[in-house]
Amino acid sequence: MTASSSLYKRAYSYVSLPASADPTAGRLLASRGMRAFADGLISLSLPIYLASVGFDLFEVGVLTTATLAGSAILTLSVGMLSHRFSQRRMLLAAAILMMLTGLAFFLVKDFWPLVIVAFVGTLNPSSGDVSVFLPLEHAKLAHSVSDRDRTAMFARYSLIGSLFGALGALAAGVPELLQAMLGLSVGQALQPVFLLYAAVGLASFLVYRRVPNDQADVNTSPAQPLFKSRTLVLTLAALFSIDAFAGGLIVQSLLALWLYHRFGLSLAATGAIFFWSGVLSAASYLVAVRISDRIGLVNTMVFTHLPSSVCLLLIPFVPDLATTIVLLLIRSALSQMDVPTRTSYVMAIVTPGERAAAASVTAVPRSLAAASSPLLAGWLMSVSSFGWPLVTAAALKIVYDLLLLFIFRKHRPPEER
Repeated sequence: MTASSSLYKRAYSYVSLPASADPTAGRLLASRGMRAFADGLISLSLPIYLASVGFDLFEVGVLTTATLAGSAILTLSVGMLSHRFSQRRMLLAAAILMMLTGLAFFLVKDFWPLVIVAFVGTLNPSSGDVSVFLPLEHAKLAHSVSDRDRTAMFARYSLIGSLFGALGALAAGVPELLQAMLGLSVGQALQPVFLLYAAVGLASFLVYRRVPNDQADVNTSPAQPLFKSRTLVLTLAALFSIDAFAGGLIVQSLLALWLYHRFGLSLAATGAIFFWSGVLSAASYLVAVRISDRIGLVNTMVFTHLPSSVCLLLIPFVPDLATTIVLLLIRSALSQMDVPTRTSYVMAIVTPGERAAAASVTAVPRSLAAASSPLLAGWLMSVSSFGWPLVTAAALKIVYDLLLLFIFRKHRPPEER
């Protein structure tokens, strides 16, 4: 009985909010979960939907690039204006934009209008959260806990994003079932997905209304532009852009499309694979907290990321689906441990007032770099069935890991000094 109680307490400590967290943290985690579900569903449904209305692989790549490029511009604007406007108001505005994006994709089917909507909207073709919400929520979360609990807080943020993103990917098989049951076309079955996306934007808006104003939040330091930490942040931003460019070559939408063309997988089967990938990634976030307590944030980022890149490098060379799935799952168990540790590290090495600006400035190069690579990936996939996007992504990620270790191994956050 004692052992069982101890096990329960340990499991609860992994998933509950850290002791120092305030109520704002819980509200932001709720919004993160809803948006992650919508993003997981969209990331698999979007390329199939676009193909069903007549767009070729290159045009799908263009639309994917437009979504990521638009996110980069929005995030840059947040970085420039975060010290002038309330972060709460920016979050509310982003939620309204999410609603409008879903409604526009539900109504519009022509290519160039969709490119414009993709560019100015919040649609996310990635399995992660590449959007204007990210730097705003990161800054709020960093203020909601103590330094000691910061990495654990971001691990839970990533955990919820990964789990609900995995559920969204699994739900991508539902339109396929409706198509068979009701005799709908692929496009007709997938179109309501965008209404659900708009509904999640509305729900996020309602959650953000309960987030306190910046002036009323005693834990929030006055926002300010980057100054004291500028060199460190810009160097990190440059390194993160290498990793993001590599990640853009294998965003979930394009990876699902490659699996579809390579092995003929159905949308439901692909969704199941990404569901279990998401579950493994989610578990890895909590493990990352324990590892970082022992070896530090930078070492955790590097020495978990390197073997995952090796798995990615091997995938195009294996001939069968079973081995491909195993490598994808191993990679999922390792590749995302750098997500909460990376975010915590950025928030730790800057002053509290610079956190919103630092989150934006490190996110913008990631978004810009990630925005440019899906176009290249779409072209590579159109000229060859071999997984050149996967090989290129793996090589670039290895370079990023080595540079990060070499430059930042001596720059430690406060809790490691």
